[in-house]
Amino acid sequence: MESKKTMSMSVVNSFAAGIDVGSREHYVAVGQKAEDVRTFKVYSQDNDLLVKHLQANNIQTVAMESTGTYWQTLYSCLQSAGFEVVLSNNYIKDPQRKTDNKDARWLQKLHTLGLLKAAFIPSEDIAEVRTYHRHRASIMAQGASSIQKMQKALRLMNVRLDIAISDITGLSGMRILEAIVSGQRDGKLLASLVHGCIKKPKEEIEASLQGTWKTEQLFILADELEAYKTCQKRMTVCDEKIEALLSKITKQLETPLSSDKPTTKKRRQKNGVTYDVQKLSMAYFGVDLLSVEGIGESTVMTFISEVGNDIVKFPSKKHFTSWLRLAPNNKITGGKIISSRTPKGKNIMAGAFRLAANTISQRKDGVLKKIFSKIAFKKGRAAAITALARRLAEIFWIMTVKQVEYKPRDENEYDSQKKNTVIKNIQSKMKRLGLSAEDIICKVQVI
Repeated sequence: MESKKTMSMSVVNSFAAGIDVGSREHYVAVGQKAEDVRTFKVYSQDNDLLVKHLQANNIQTVAMESTGTYWQTLYSCLQSAGFEVVLSNNYIKDPQRKTDNKDARWLQKLHTLGLLKAAFIPSEDIAEVRTYHRHRASIMAQGASSIQKMQKALRLMNVRLDIAISDITGLSGMRILEAIVSGQRDGKLLASLVHGCIKKPKEEIEASLQGTWKTEQLFILADELEAYKTCQKRMTVCDEKIEALLSKITKQLETPLSSDKPTTKKRRQKNGVTYDVQKLSMAYFGVDLLSVEGIGESTVMTFISEVGNDIVKFPSKKHFTSWLRLAPNNKITGGKIISSRTPKGKNIMAGAFRLAANTISQRKDGVLKKIFSKIAFKKGRAAAITALARRLAEIFWIMTVKQVEYKPRDENEYDSQKKNTVIKNIQSKMKRLGLSAEDIICKVQVI
C-alpha cells in the first residue's frame, strides 16, 4: 500500500498573531490550538492588556481583518507598541464552520505562511487630513439636503423661485430668501432684489414669487435657510483646519518640495475651498497637478487626503490603478481571457478621477478628449469614463513619484501618429492578402 504524500509550506512569519476584530470583543490567536486564543474587550485598558499579551508571547507581526471602523483604534495601538501590523480585507475564509475563535486562528495561520496581502493604510498625517476632508464633504451633503428642503417648501407654496433663478442659494436667491424669511411678501419688491446678470425678465421673476404663503412651510424655509448658512460656516472652519495642517506638513518635510512655477488665480466656485489649493499642492508634491486637463481643486484635495505622498507605497502605476479598481481584472482559463471587467467596489479616489474624466468628455479639444471619444465610439461612454480615469491616475502617479511636470501632447502630433497607425494596419492587411497598391486602384476604377 502506497504511503500518503504530504505537502508542507514554509513558515514566513515565525512570530505571528491573528486578531478577529469585533465591536465588543477581540479574539487574539498566537497559535493554532484552541487554548492559544484569548479574548479581550475593546476598552483602552484592555488594548493595553492585549499588547502585553502579545509581547509576552514574543509576537513581532500581527494580522487583523478590517471590520467596519472597529479596527482603527486597535491598529494605532499596536503600531505605537512597535508591532508590524497587516490589515487584510480580501483573504479566503476558513472553510470550516465559522466561529470567532476559528477566524482568529485562521488569520494567524495564513499570516504565518505569508499568504496575506496588506491593505493600503495612509500615514497619520494623511489620515488626519482625510478625516477633515471627509467631514467637510459630509457637511456639504447636509447643505445640499437643506437646499432641496427649501426648494420643496417654496414649491408647496407655489413660489417657483427655482424656475426663475437656477441657483436659489446664489447672490440673488439668498437676497430673496432672506427677505421672505424677514416677512416680505410683495412679489414686485422681491423681484427688485435680483442681480442684473439674471437673464429672466423681471415680470417673470415677479410672477414666480407670488404664491400661497403657509405658516408651516415658512417655518421650514427659515429653519433650513439657517441650517444652510450654518453648514457654510462649518465648511469654512474645516478649510482653516486643513490649510493649517497642510502648511504644517509641508514645513516638516525632510526635503521640502518646491516649484518655481507661478500659481494662477482661479475664480472660487460654489462650495469651493477658501485656501489656495494650487500653492499648497505644489509645495506638498513639488509638481502642479492642476495643470492636467479636467483636474480641479476638489480632485487634487481628494488625492492629497486619500493618498498623499504615500503614493510611493505603490511600486508602479499598475499597482496604483489596480488599488483604485480602475484596471481590468483579467480572468484567464485555458490560455484564454474569459473576462476583463474592472472589479466592483467603491473607492473615493477612483470616484474623483471618474468625475474628472466626465469633465474632460465635455471639453471641445485636447488629446485626452480625443482618446475619450475614440473609446466611447468603440465600447460606450461608461467604458470610456473608466479608461480615462485610469489614464488620469497613471498621470498622477508619474507626476508625483517621478517628479515630472505634466506636458499635454500636441494634437497635431497625436493626429499624425494616429494616421500613421491606420496606414500601417492597412499595409499589414494588404501584405497578408497578397494585394498591391495597383490591385486596389484597379478595383476602385472597376467599381
